[in-house]
Amino acid sequence: MGEWMDPRKTFGKAVTELALENKDIVVLSADSGKSSGFTEFMEKYPERYFECGIMEQTAIGIASGLAATGKIPVFCAIAPFVTVRPFEMFRNDLGYMEQNAKIVGRNCGITYSDLGATHHSLEDFALMRMIPGVTILAPQDPGEIIGAVQAMIAHKGPVYMRIGNPKIEVLFEQEPFVIGKGRKIREGSDITLISTGSATAFAIKAAELLEQEGIHTDLIGMPSVWPLDEEMILESAGKTGRVVTLEEHYIKGGLGTMVLETLNAAGMKVPLHMHGIPHLYAGNGPYEELLAYYGLDPQGIMETVKKVCES
Repeated sequence: MGEWMDPRKTFGKAVTELALENKDIVVLSADSGKSSGFTEFMEKYPERYFECGIMEQTAIGIASGLAATGKIPVFCAIAPFVTVRPFEMFRNDLGYMEQNAKIVGRNCGITYSDLGATHHSLEDFALMRMIPGVTILAPQDPGEIIGAVQAMIAHKGPVYMRIGNPKIEVLFEQEPFVIGKGRKIREGSDITLISTGSATAFAIKAAELLEQEGIHTDLIGMPSVWPLDEEMILESAGKTGRVVTLEEHYIKGGLGTMVLETLNAAGMKVPLHMHGIPHLYAGNGPYEELLAYYGLDPQGIMETVKKVCES
């Protein structure tokens, strides 16, 4: 624990290692293979690496074609450029056709902080969830990235996975990644906090700060965004009676919305506060400063949870 790793390099290495045994794995790039962690893959398997240029819509179509021949295409690029830009192709070529393609959005959320709103990815959960049959993953630490790569390659059907840009800390002992399962990180009885992706590292620190304030957080990490671990959510919400969701995504349409739907479907009437990015074009600047500005740093998360507990 405590080691920090580059999520993109961790991802690329995991795919490359699997490709040694699984000859069906191929990689597509939109002029960003090295930035996506595929330098080693390019060197080892040049015949299985396809450079499409800056044509993300075309890359999605090629991925669909390769999947139709039995290959397992992995396409990784900047998150909004594999979700927003080619949405129609993702919807029709991959979703409608139920193709076994794996699409990975890197530099997700506001981690491409300096480049601003055009490079932020704050609607990807919402968009991808609207395509029937698409699995959505947001691993929370390097070990989960490795496990998520293994799980998405083994899974039959289209998968969207998001990873960030800055180095992230090893938080957990590595274990098999199970699609549809959450991770209980901390037991508490005062409030449920459900986080996903790299935001979980900040949630853990916030829970430690809350403990010092006498607030005992039931902390759930949700690396499988869709499908959700509904059983874990309902068990925790029933115990604490109030829920806060945390995500580096718009507060509309993301993890918080999915958790709300889960609670409503079960007839569970508990207060729910969605904590994320307001539904606007987010600013640009240093990543840590943006996190603090939107209250997504440990201090901001702690203050939000405290207010919910006091209300």
